[in-house]
Amino acid sequence: MRSGIEAADRVDGKGQTTDPEREILDAMARLSERERLADANGIKIAYDEIGDPDAEPLVLIMGLATQLIHWDERFCTQLAERGYRVIRFDNRDCGHSSKIESESKPGTVPMLFGVGSSAYRLSDMATDVAGLMDYLELDAAHIAGASMGGMIAQTVAIEHPDRVRTLCSIMSTTGSRRVGLPRLRALGTLLSKPPRDRESYAEAVKQTFKVIGSPGHPADEDRWRALALAAYDRCFYPRGVARQLHAITSSGDRTKHLQELRVPTLVLHGREDPLVRPAGGRATAKAIPGAHLHMVDGMGHDLPPAVWPEIIEAIACNAQRAGPSVH
Repeated sequence: MRSGIEAADRVDGKGQTTDPEREILDAMARLSERERLADANGIKIAYDEIGDPDAEPLVLIMGLATQLIHWDERFCTQLAERGYRVIRFDNRDCGHSSKIESESKPGTVPMLFGVGSSAYRLSDMATDVAGLMDYLELDAAHIAGASMGGMIAQTVAIEHPDRVRTLCSIMSTTGSRRVGLPRLRALGTLLSKPPRDRESYAEAVKQTFKVIGSPGHPADEDRWRALALAAYDRCFYPRGVARQLHAITSSGDRTKHLQELRVPTLVLHGREDPLVRPAGGRATAKAIPGAHLHMVDGMGHDLPPAVWPEIIEAIACNAQRAGPSVH
């Protein structure tokens, strides 16, 4: 598997590799040694594991248009150091997981308003997670998801409750059209067509995170560019993004089902999130009995390193609510 950024892109004007580029390159090289494919729910799911294989499993689910590499390896390593077997993976239609090529790209109106027949729904993506757990012979795991990944995590808890020891929903929402709607400028980042050439794509990603990122924690633009280039090289597949967005909009409101959950739940949300506004997180926590709501100061719709200690501590505290595991 390719390690990401080509040699021509690894140097600055002085011919020196910049730190973010070097770090991303090294992380991609390590990933190429660890990454595996699982047979799950009739498709292939690309996954990676970090940490002690005998530790408590923690499955991380990423969001719309993002790959397993967007769970930063350093973040995963810090979770592993807290005693977890961290499993990150590519959702269907992105990264190295199966592409649902038998289905066409949805039009703009169906994609935005959830009308028409979607190629799949969040329920299918939740079953992908359960299938990955089957492949890894995991009876149950701690489940955490960000943005669309939070929606999938919620759906795993609703439809596969015995598989979820604890639930963590990060910068996500309930599916209700009345809460968590994006600000207009942030909505524009969802609707903009991604450039097809590599450098323009990386620049577009950088500009997107200037809009939706964390105002309280200045972005490392060089790192975002390096990560965008690595993601582009690993898999550039806009059709899959459109199908994922249609899966979100066609899946409906989960509020009533969330009210029936009986699982230790943490809801994490940035106070400055413009893409899934904080009302989405508050509604999620209000719907799930006993859920803990943790609002993160200065955080937008990303996971800046400055807030990792706070987030990791919150996830670990929630995991402890499940009691000791038997595995």
